[in-house]
Amino acid sequence: MRHFIIRWIITTLAVFAAAWLLPGISVDGTGTAVGAALLLGILNAFVRPVLLLLSVPLIIVTLGLFILVINALMLYWVPTFVPGFRVDSFGSAFWGAIIIGLISWILSAFFRGSDGRVHVLTHHTQPKQVQGRVIE
Repeated sequence: MRHFIIRWIITTLAVFAAAWLLPGISVDGTGTAVGAALLLGILNAFVRPVLLLLSVPLIIVTLGLFILVINALMLYWVPTFVPGFRVDSFGSAFWGAIIIGLISWILSAFFRGSDGRVHVLTHHTQPKQVQGRVIE
């Protein structure tokens, strides 16, 4: 559950950043950004895998660049269901998806552990004592 909340907050911040950086994307308020991030997460969890599977030949031919188009489609569909969130054109959705992806990737790096799971990273002042043999 904590993983979901952290991802949701990161996506919300990324949506705000995309709206701030691109004139073609606008958000009316915090609630709208939260709703857009929630719907974007739901679309990415359920619709995106189906689209990725159906478009495998295009993804292979374009060396993966078609995934950017799929990400843009996910963002382009969000205003249909979230009032107050606007994406003016597919081009704005394309660049917005790139910005949201980059910001999400950068912010997620602060919370991702070596096992690939999301953790809140903390700094420990005392080293942990190891039981057993230590190989030097």
